[in-house]
Amino acid sequence: MKKKRRISFSTVYLALGLVIIYLPIALVILYSFNESKLSSVWGGFSLKWYRTLFADKAMFQALGNSLILGLSASLAAGVVGTLGAVGFDRVRPRSRRLIEYLTSLPLMTPEIILGMVFMAFFGTLGIPFGMGTLILSHTTFCIPYVFMLVQARLVGMDRSLTEAARDLGAGERQVFFTITLPLLLPAIVSGMLLSFAMSLDDVIISLFVTGVNVNTLPIKVYTALKTGVTPEINALCTLLLAATLLLVGLSMLWSKISRLTGSGR
Repeated sequence: MKKKRRISFSTVYLALGLVIIYLPIALVILYSFNESKLSSVWGGFSLKWYRTLFADKAMFQALGNSLILGLSASLAAGVVGTLGAVGFDRVRPRSRRLIEYLTSLPLMTPEIILGMVFMAFFGTLGIPFGMGTLILSHTTFCIPYVFMLVQARLVGMDRSLTEAARDLGAGERQVFFTITLPLLLPAIVSGMLLSFAMSLDDVIISLFVTGVNVNTLPIKVYTALKTGVTPEINALCTLLLAATLLLVGLSMLWSKISRLTGSGR
């Protein structure tokens, strides 16, 4: 006699969590092909909202601004965060806790407070609000992500490699660019990708420091949602999701090819 399989609580909990996470995404994708303007009414399959989206020049201009902002902030955060982590590795133990606290402070501070602080700071200095203030603000709260990842990489790095290079006559700069930087590169890239994602996702801080003529994609979507969710926003979310999945797939494929190439050698 076969024993009946009992469904465990962990299985039910996992299934419920997956439904809560992915059901809204599935509904967004489904209603992006809705003929009706109302998301609560299914009017048949249609691609007209994708045509409307591609005809919306303001939306693509906001997307371009967000990409420029994300790339600029992630690159600047990559440079500053890496140099900060390398310098922190040489700081005396007494000062480490204070520097760690100051570095993680932007992550612990609520975004609305950061936004008001940035707005007051730029206003006091007379800096015009626009893309420049957006890049400075996003770089500031993105630096900790790079700093923490590079710092963790430095902790686990084999010190004998740099010591051997110095014993062979290499200078500090040569050791950094030939040994330390290549070993830190995976952590730097991970921190920059995380910074890009956080910059692309930010709404609150951007609302405080953006200019009249500069509009980012999250702000554009936020202002559009005030009049109600339209299938055009659903189409935009579907395309962004598809682009994200494509990038993740290409990254996994590249990692697999790199492993196969490395093992072949």
